[in-house]
Amino acid sequence: MSLSQGRAYLAIPGPSVMPDAVLQAMHRASPNIYEGELHDLTDSLVPDLKQVAMTDGNVAIYIGNGHAAWEAALANVISAGDTVLVLATGRFGIGWGEMAAGLGAKVETIDYGTQDPIDLAQVEELLSQDKDGRIKAVLAVHVDTSTSVKNDIAGLRAVMNSTGHPALLMADCIASLGCDRFEMDAWGVDVMVAGCQKGLMTPAGVSFVWFNEKANETRGDRVTSYWDWQPRVNPDYYFKYFDGTAPTHHLYGLRTALDMIKAEGLDNVFARHEKLAQIVWAAFDAWSTVGPTQLNVKDPAARSHAVTSVGIGSPNGDALRKWCEQHCGLTLGIGLGRTPADAFFRIGHMGHVNAHMIMGALGTIDAGLKALDIAHGEGALAAAAQALAERA
Repeated sequence: MSLSQGRAYLAIPGPSVMPDAVLQAMHRASPNIYEGELHDLTDSLVPDLKQVAMTDGNVAIYIGNGHAAWEAALANVISAGDTVLVLATGRFGIGWGEMAAGLGAKVETIDYGTQDPIDLAQVEELLSQDKDGRIKAVLAVHVDTSTSVKNDIAGLRAVMNSTGHPALLMADCIASLGCDRFEMDAWGVDVMVAGCQKGLMTPAGVSFVWFNEKANETRGDRVTSYWDWQPRVNPDYYFKYFDGTAPTHHLYGLRTALDMIKAEGLDNVFARHEKLAQIVWAAFDAWSTVGPTQLNVKDPAARSHAVTSVGIGSPNGDALRKWCEQHCGLTLGIGLGRTPADAFFRIGHMGHVNAHMIMGALGTIDAGLKALDIAHGEGALAAAAQALAERA
């Protein structure tokens, strides 16, 4: 017998849980795309997207996923033969580098594996040796969704400044925007990319590139008319926001999602995600005292507040995911980019998520461990409840 009937819980690290208010805002007939309400709504998104990113710079909106934002960002600033330095802490850092190579860049990658953040001292030494400014851009992922490693982007900028290196600092915030604190201007980021389907709580299909004047003046030769961000940030005709027809229903949903973030307050959004992450970690700390279950990232300071990656031994990852979904309606994330993939799973705690949803997910995981006879420590739910009681 399955107990999965009822509303399912998509606890993967994106697309995240969609608020009913966002879905209701999208549930409408197609609007007039030539004038009127849609134009005003789109104009209103720009300052709020800047506010979420904490920047006074520019933001370009693209119809596409995070990979589209990767390509848009790169295409505007690199030329064939330019060297980019990729600091990888998971599959998505590697992937961004692969895209840069596909655009004709020379890619140098430092791979820190799947459990550790960027080694800033190593980066400082490397950049100090690049006296001629051979490296055009430094690419880093704030939170790699595949590993849940969170990197110190402000520290990376400090290292670049200490060496006087002129490279652009480009950050992927696809998993972290609206979940883990990120301050584009204060942290000295030149280009930042994100999508709408995680912390911004809107169905997948729209992505964004924020950039400052330094990046705008660093004009590469890879950009095409579609990826060009300049017409999108100062359009003389509405269609130039998107180089074509607007993603109309996504815009209505995004407007509502941004309103929800503003109503809660961005600092409160960050605090909520931090507290929910700590509740998750408390449960896993208890489970990990016996058996194979281990949090992927040992240092809490290097863990994301949006997603937690867990190692549980092969084939337990896939077995637990399937049990939770088939018997309880809880969908956990796959071991993306891990070897073997069935030895890992991920739990997303990003976006429209609250304490009782997290406690329910943890209770389901606890039941799955018992049902599948996977060895684990006891007291996880009590530890999570205590963490909730202390931090509420």
